[in-house]
Amino acid sequence: MGNTSTGLQENIAALLSYVLGWVTGLIFYLIEPHNRFVRFHAMQSIIVFGTFTLLSIIFNWFPFWFILWPIISILAFILWVILVVKAYQGVYFKLPLVGDLAEKWANK
Repeated sequence: MGNTSTGLQENIAALLSYVLGWVTGLIFYLIEPHNRFVRFHAMQSIIVFGTFTLLSIIFNWFPFWFILWPIISILAFILWVILVVKAYQGVYFKLPLVGDLAEKWANK
């Protein structure tokens, strides 16, 4: 594993891109212009957790959301843990559908 333009090892930078969801994903996407591994994980974080955030805002208007929210939150947390661990392990872990988009958009 190599260093990034931030001076961090790539697995640490990739892990950090998930720490605060899409926010840190966006930060690492913008400050890391060259490392494909970090950019991929940053973009995947933006897509996955940005989608969760948007759905939370949209469905906040619907009463049934309060029933589903605890289940979705637990699943999102489990997904977050998996993504953090895989990034730290240096694994290019692609989620279905999202991973392909992240790979495409991160390497433009």
